[in-house]
Amino acid sequence: MTDDDGDSRSRPRGRPRDRRDYIDLGSEADDQGRRAARASGFAARRDDPGSREHRSAGFRDEARDEAEHDRRGRRQQDEPRQSGGSDNRTGQDDETGGTDRDRSSKGQGDDQDEGATRRSKRRPLVIGIAALVLLLMIGGGLYFWLTTRGKASTDDAYTDGNIVSIAPQVAGQVITLDVTDNQFVHKGDPLFHIDPRQYVYRQEQAQGQLDANTAQIANQKLGVEIARKNFPAALALAQANLASAKANLALQQANYDRQKSLPKLATTQQDVDTTAANYQQAKAQVEQAEARVTQAMPVQQNIGQSQQQVDQLQGQAEQAKGQLDQAILNVEWSVVRAPQDGWVTKRNVNAGDYLTAGQQVMSLVTTDVWVTANYKETELDGMHPGQPVTITVDAYPNLDLHGHVDSLQRGSGSKFSAFPAENATGNFIKIVQRVPVKIVIDSGLKKDEPLPLGISVEPTVMLK
Repeated sequence: MTDDDGDSRSRPRGRPRDRRDYIDLGSEADDQGRRAARASGFAARRDDPGSREHRSAGFRDEARDEAEHDRRGRRQQDEPRQSGGSDNRTGQDDETGGTDRDRSSKGQGDDQDEGATRRSKRRPLVIGIAALVLLLMIGGGLYFWLTTRGKASTDDAYTDGNIVSIAPQVAGQVITLDVTDNQFVHKGDPLFHIDPRQYVYRQEQAQGQLDANTAQIANQKLGVEIARKNFPAALALAQANLASAKANLALQQANYDRQKSLPKLATTQQDVDTTAANYQQAKAQVEQAEARVTQAMPVQQNIGQSQQQVDQLQGQAEQAKGQLDQAILNVEWSVVRAPQDGWVTKRNVNAGDYLTAGQQVMSLVTTDVWVTANYKETELDGMHPGQPVTITVDAYPNLDLHGHVDSLQRGSGSKFSAFPAENATGNFIKIVQRVPVKIVIDSGLKKDEPLPLGISVEPTVMLK
């Protein structure tokens, strides 16, 4: 004997085998039967296409059956050892072990049939669920294609508008503040007041200077009128004096010539000297009269000189008037008013603050609102101004806005950034660029639901 040599040497010759020997032989036969059943079961499941889907479940059932069979075998081995047993009991145990093995083989076959039945019942349900999921996926894809065909939508969009910076044009202390945060104001409404006293004083000073220049102009104009009469009269007077001097010269020359023609006994030397002196004096008077005539001759030039003085005073008056206008404007600028209709935002001024000219103290958001949508460059095909647009606002889901494409920016967003990309240097990586598109809102806005600037919207452009 090969397997039981050790037991035969210790057991007397002729003595029947122990119960444990029969149990071991039965266990070996059972193991061979299980292996054969398992091989036949594997072959049946491999040939059956439907059972492949539940192969893992069959494996679990077989493992469970095999574990149960092992537990039964161990109980059968332990019972004979505890009893200490006789030959009759041994025969009964062998018969009982055989019966248990038959039952185990029959139970294993029943479990295999039951697993195959369950798998066959589950197969139509699994196929139906898979078909339903496939139909839902196809229907969802078809619905998405039909609803997005001929449309271009993006979530990279926001509301945009005009923001006016408010700054005083004159320096001074704020004495009153007339608005508060987020208040709506109309064009011309006062926002705050600056102390105007220094500007009122300068206005009065400029007014006084203008009045003085105006009086000087009036006086000089009278001088021009007088010059227009005096200068021609002075010329006429000089010409008359010249004629008189020439007549006197002619008389004195005649007297002098007569004295020179008389014999010495008929006249005296004194008479000759007197007539000679009178002649020379008459010649000097003629020359003096001619000089006066020459001096009085530029009548129009003298009148123009007086007129130029008037023009100079008028220039000074204009300068004074400009200073007065600036002073009046400064007084008016001491009250800062709203340049447009809008909402007061980012206010950082209070009563008592000292402001300098040009210092930004608040912003004014105007009523003009539009949408800036950053579409991908691959979505611009077929997009042009005038196409209708539907707009949804994240902040107001029930707000239905309608508009149209106003214009497309002539450049991508990265091109106008502070540091535009230089594709000609370094390694190039192609990135889809975005182009801002201005969309004007035509209808749907509500007065009680203002659109703040910068909130997210989702526009959809109807390309066709």
